[in-house]
Amino acid sequence: MLKEDCASELRVHLAKSLPLPSSVTRPRIDLVVFVINLHSKYSLQNVEESLRHVDASFFLGKVCFLATGAGRDSHCSVHRNTVGKLAHTYRSPLLFCDLEVDTFRASLAQRLVRMLQVCAGHVPGVSALNLLSLLRSSESPPPEEL
Repeated sequence: MLKEDCASELRVHLAKSLPLPSSVTRPRIDLVVFVINLHSKYSLQNVEESLRHVDASFFLGKVCFLATGAGRDSHCSVHRNTVGKLAHTYRSPLLFCDLEVDTFRASLAQRLVRMLQVCAGHVPGVSALNLLSLLRSSESPPPEEL
C-alpha cells in the first residue's frame, strides 16, 4: 500500500490484535482492515476477539475484512462462508485475495488505498457510508446464500 501513488500522507499501523495500547499517541484511524488467513483457525479467532474492541461507529463504513489464502481452497482451515457470515454480521465489506500472487497483491493495495482515501474524506462527494453501500450491493451475496 505504501508503494501506491497517493495524494495524501499514508500511514499504516499493523497490530496482531486489539485493543491497541492506550499509552501510545497515534493519528486518527480512518480504516480498520481485519486480515483473516484462511489457512489458520487462530487467525479467525484472533479477529473475532479483536472485534469486541472496535467502536460501533467504525462499522459505518470504516471496517473491512480481508481473507488471505483464497487461491488454495484445498488447504483452508477456515471456510469462505464462515468469513462471509462474519462480514455480513458486522455489515462490512469482505475482500478475498491470494497475497502470494504479485498482480493480486498490487490490485488489492490499490483498492485498499482507494477505500482509505474515501474513509479519510479525501474523495469529494463520496463518504464511507456511500462506499459501504456500493460495496455491499456489488459484492456481498444475499444472507440466505451464506
